[in-house]
Amino acid sequence: MAETRPSIADKRRTFRQLHASGCFLIPNPWDVGSARYLQSLGFNALATTSSGFAWSCGRPDGAVPVESVLTHLQAMVAATDVPINADFESGFAPDAAGVAANVRLAVETGVAGLSIEDATGDPSQPLHTIDVAVERIRAARRAIDAAGGDTLLVGRAECFLVGRPDLDETIARLRAYSNAGADCLYAPGIVGREQIAAVVAAVAPKPVNLLVGSASELTMQEIEALGVRRVSVGGALARTAWAGFIDAAMLLAERGRFDGFAKAASGQALNTLFGGDP
Repeated sequence: MAETRPSIADKRRTFRQLHASGCFLIPNPWDVGSARYLQSLGFNALATTSSGFAWSCGRPDGAVPVESVLTHLQAMVAATDVPINADFESGFAPDAAGVAANVRLAVETGVAGLSIEDATGDPSQPLHTIDVAVERIRAARRAIDAAGGDTLLVGRAECFLVGRPDLDETIARLRAYSNAGADCLYAPGIVGREQIAAVVAAVAPKPVNLLVGSASELTMQEIEALGVRRVSVGGALARTAWAGFIDAAMLLAERGRFDGFAKAASGQALNTLFGGDP
């Protein structure tokens, strides 16, 4: 008898349980194949990466239309048995009503969670004002609640990523997003034990996601001791894969050499991995 795959409700229930205690790693695949491989390693949940997916489409981060992102989310959910958290950027809309409409569509793809960030994409005004950002989080919350409320909402303060590394502003924004209905809080770009501990304390008891997107001296055990509930890696796995591809391709183009294939994965192993049903 074929094993029954978990339902969307099952995945969402599991995802919320993961946020209840302890600390878990939620790596970021950029396509179905990388998601299936990460699932095979035993990770309990996965998160999409806007940058990794954009690069796979030949676009810069932030330049993929919402229709393509929704199709991607649906494919990632269908291909895996673990909860998927969606990097839903800033909601793909200029106003709160548009955010709500798009969040409703994202929930319909079956994701177990989704994040809304406060970046505008405009270098001259990189962040929404806190009042506007809060209203956008509230709109996302209303859309999720109208769909049943079991999809987890992550509120992101992008201060450190847009050139405003102000911890006080970051904490003020995260607290406001928590009060507006975010279930989990996220400030990508914070580094060091003091910053991490300050963010965790500021929004407690709600869980915090930490981005570790480059080589770090911190271990998962040390991160858990700081009170972080989950750790994601953003586009780091995609960038690592691109680095191997670029190195091998450059050797071909510039020197006519095939040395870059020395560490290539086994085709037989990949066929075996992807040979069965997800």
